Amino acid sequence: MQALKQQSPQPHFTYKDYANWELKEGERFEIINGLPYAMASPSQAHQEMIVELCKRIGNFLDGKPCKLFIAPFDVCLNAESDNDDTVIQPDLLVVCDHSKLDGKRVNGAPDLVIEIVSPSSGKHDRFVKFQKYQDAGVREYWIVDIEAKGIEIAFLKEGKYDVTKHLEEPLVSSFVLEGFQMNIQELFAEKE
Repeated sequence: MQALKQQSPQPHFTYKDYANWELKEGERFEIINGLPYAMASPSQAHQEMIVELCKRIGNFLDGKPCKLFIAPFDVCLNAESDNDDTVIQPDLLVVCDHSKLDGKRVNGAPDLVIEIVSPSSGKHDRFVKFQKYQDAGVREYWIVDIEAKGIEIAFLKEGKYDVTKHLEEPLVSSFVLEGFQMNIQELFAEKE
């Protein structure tokens, strides 16, 4: 009888490891539960959507205390724990508690996170990141789907996300950014 080969355990990375990686130009990674995930270069449509959302949200936040950031900007969701093993770079994020900012990253949950999904990232954004954001206490999570021309908004309620899908209605509102509304039909019409 042959001995079963034991698989060697996966390395478990922390923010300290991540911060010391020497990456090639343009190379980006996230780590989730200590495992590295390579990030593909965004498409033109993805970049155009980021610019449009930045303009709309940035204009709304002008003169307000909350700050808008775009990737690449590190978010250490469990920075306060001894196991700082999740570093995510959301496409867009809003932070209202400035004590979470240390000049190079966000330590803890942003107030609002926006991910623009692509065919290659859809499952990861809708399941893996969804769960991590919910567990970390991200109050509002938007999933922007360019192909479906819709936005899913998840709002944290009693520790769980309540999700609303917006496809046909013209206006969406933010729960966290009180008073912010956006016409998604116009947003997606600009991308045709």
